[in-house]
Amino acid sequence: MERIYLDHAATSPLHPDVLEAMMPYLTEVFGNASSIHRTGRRARQALDEARAHIATELHVTPNTILFTSGGTEADNIALIGYAKANQHKGRHIITTQIEHHAVLHTCEQLEQEGFDVTYLPVDETGMISLDDFDQALRSDTILVSIMYGNNEVGTVQPISELGLKLKDHQAALHTDAIQAAGSLDLSIHQLHVDLLSVSAHKLNGPKGIGFLYVGEDITITPPFYGGEQERKRRAGTENIAGIIGLADSFVRASKEQIQKNEQYRTYKELFSAILKQEEIDFSINGHPSKSLPHILNISFPRVNVESMLVNLDLAGIEASSGSACTAGSIEPSHVLTAMFGEKNERAKTAIRYSFGIGNSEFEIETAARETAKIVKRYQKQQPFIV
Repeated sequence: MERIYLDHAATSPLHPDVLEAMMPYLTEVFGNASSIHRTGRRARQALDEARAHIATELHVTPNTILFTSGGTEADNIALIGYAKANQHKGRHIITTQIEHHAVLHTCEQLEQEGFDVTYLPVDETGMISLDDFDQALRSDTILVSIMYGNNEVGTVQPISELGLKLKDHQAALHTDAIQAAGSLDLSIHQLHVDLLSVSAHKLNGPKGIGFLYVGEDITITPPFYGGEQERKRRAGTENIAGIIGLADSFVRASKEQIQKNEQYRTYKELFSAILKQEEIDFSINGHPSKSLPHILNISFPRVNVESMLVNLDLAGIEASSGSACTAGSIEPSHVLTAMFGEKNERAKTAIRYSFGIGNSEFEIETAARETAKIVKRYQKQQPFIV
């Protein structure tokens, strides 16, 4: 059976050209970048060049790029590293209710350590209110962490506007751009952010590698201690092959952004058009216009999500849920709950389709028609009890 992979927001396949770029650093160029001999110097040169390539795409200097083990570590260093290094200025942090758990759970830990965290609500499109932000901002606020594009519903937040609001405030602005990378412009001078997280495996790069942009005047406390790598900000021998893959995938995604965005918007429209044609009941979640082009989150009334995903998988279609499914129970996604409320059926019947490399219009049409077929069976049965 041919499989149709529509879960690129969870992770993406490694691009063959990225693998090719990485291979020499998994074989002959195996040196430690801290070594002074030729093999070490070759590794150091590759490391420096990769850092410079990423910096060029962001329009920043190379020394602001801090390599990490992925998005979670980047988010952790941004929040914990900055909060601890700057707690003498205040202990208040602002975030949102719909952040990735890498941010939410980190904020919860900071609360345990005495920091005060404000979690901004969102409307039914997943958008924060700038008025709510203005009311939450205090003189002792030291950090604001708001994701650029949501990983579940795709809603894009007004990061640039927030950055301008904080221009004359002491608070630093961090954005989790892990899902937005490759879809949105991450130029730092346009976003006005101080910290920005990216992960390679969302960009057809390798797993286990990412980076954190750290502004020139930003001070962070190192997450752990050891050697003097990454300008003493993150100890540990550098993952050269992973860094090469990260840089290659990041630059490639940036160059292909316009073409891919247009293609994925076409997929979104095609999928929705087929569902309408099949006359099934559905609602699209997320902002109608300010949304990542590759994410399509849909609620199907009276449909059991767990069974739906199983049936899709049996049909060869791989998607995911806005809910965290566990054996025998389904808890609504915190994102959809923030948008619609705990008891709203829409929060409990959502499926996320996310597009990427290798997908075709034929695959999208096939997936949409198979989805419609499965949904029709459920919606003809008794009403789904929430």
